[in-house]
Amino acid sequence: MAAYLQQNRQHGQGMTEYIVIVALIAVAAIAVYQYFGQTVRNQTAAIAKEIAGSDGTAQKTAAQTAAGTASTQANTARTLDNYTGNAGR
Repeated sequence: MAAYLQQNRQHGQGMTEYIVIVALIAVAAIAVYQYFGQTVRNQTAAIAKEIAGSDGTAQKTAAQTAAGTASTQANTARTLDNYTGNAGR
């Protein structure tokens, strides 16, 4: 009986570790999307327009501008005094 309980605890521990890893990956993905979300949306819009046969130059230019802004934000030192995230974007 004790061996069975030990095995269940180990299985539960493995699942907990898996959930923690998945949560950390999700948080990292959210952080990356905060910086590069507008860039990804504009690139997707440009691709969709090009596939549809339209000109996607405006969307490509907007994606380049958003990528530059994201790069600047990523290189800016953040403290609790000046951190605003992407508020107003």
